Amino acid sequence: MKLLRRALLALGLAGLVAAVVRVRGTGGTPPQGGGWRELTGPDLR
Repeated sequence: MKLLRRALLALGLAGLVAAVVRVRGTGGTPPQGGGWRELTGPDLR
């Protein structure tokens, strides 16, 4: 019974940590360059 309680506690803590990391995220700013560009002339090949 003690082993089961410890396993459930460990799973609960892991879930809590995962939820905190997911909610906080990494933040930062999105990339400012790159992306799609329209192709013209020889680029269409």
